[in-house]
Amino acid sequence: SIQANSAQLNTTEINPKPNHHHQLVPNQATMDPLQLFKSVYSTILLIFSFVIVCGLIFNEETKVSSEVHPALALVVMITALIWLNMVEGGQGSLVGLPPVDRDLYVESHPTSHKCTSLAHRGDNLDRYLMGRQFMVLLMVFTINQCGAPLEDAEVFGFPDIMIKIFLESGVAMILMTAMAGQLNSQVNASLCMLDYINNYFAVFTLYVALAIEFSGLLHSCYLVQMFFVWVSGKEIESKEAPRDGAQNAFHWGRILLSLAILCYAMAVTLAALFDGKTTMWSGVPNGVAVILFFVFMSIVGMLEGMQIAFFAVAKLPKNERGDHPIARKTCELLFRGEGRNLPGFMIGRQVCVTMCFFII
Repeated sequence: SIQANSAQLNTTEINPKPNHHHQLVPNQATMDPLQLFKSVYSTILLIFSFVIVCGLIFNEETKVSSEVHPALALVVMITALIWLNMVEGGQGSLVGLPPVDRDLYVESHPTSHKCTSLAHRGDNLDRYLMGRQFMVLLMVFTINQCGAPLEDAEVFGFPDIMIKIFLESGVAMILMTAMAGQLNSQVNASLCMLDYINNYFAVFTLYVALAIEFSGLLHSCYLVQMFFVWVSGKEIESKEAPRDGAQNAFHWGRILLSLAILCYAMAVTLAALFDGKTTMWSGVPNGVAVILFFVFMSIVGMLEGMQIAFFAVAKLPKNERGDHPIARKTCELLFRGEGRNLPGFMIGRQVCVTMCFFII
């Protein structure tokens, strides 16, 4: 029965409905005064940041609004924020649900069942994660083009100190993108995995991510995967049958194409960094800019990998979370208390990642 299998679920519990369907509902946690204060001032900051960005757009002091039209810039930015929500939340759901028997929710969450049936077939989850990451970067880049201020931009007659804090440093864009486009979806999806993807917008997003991976644009990542597997002395585990000759040729052809694109993009980026032709803050030496580029790229990679790992173990029983002492200590910290640490990590992680994206 569903109740007998509910031990598979960690941060959620099975709640029977009168019609004998079942749904996953998050454990309720009370909000103490400190949590309430943080929520209130965070909401105020979000509203303030959004108003600032909208002011910049309608003053035509962003790239898209100045070159096209403010209304288009606003619509595109909001659309990108909405889609970014689905991309971020969908990842949490699809990565966290593999340990859960799909038969448990085939009737209560039929669209979620369609998503997981496709995403968890063979190696599709890895393919989805690759395409999904490209979508995140594309959305953040689009939001930045629509809402980031041009040089010497001003809004609402703010004093120089506020201009420096919220505009020149990018704080307003970081807060708006992180809170409106990423954090809320990740926190909700970490607690309500089935509910979040129980819609056809999630299905569409899944197909888009898989299509991006199929294009081969990002296949050089598989080469990196092979290298690290070789260094670690392990083998790549696949849930699919070995590729035949034609499939191998197609696979390696896409890897070579992706590698060529990556090398060209890296060469152009490094040339721009060494020549000082980037948006790096004035006064930062070109050599330091190159170092910061690789440092922040490494931080983003580590945080993205940690997120995937944490979602993957969220639904595993405690005795299946690994034997390594550090892994066990990490899981104990992550799932300690009333279930707030995982969403808390997602919040801090996403702010760091978004900040790194804008700096890079």
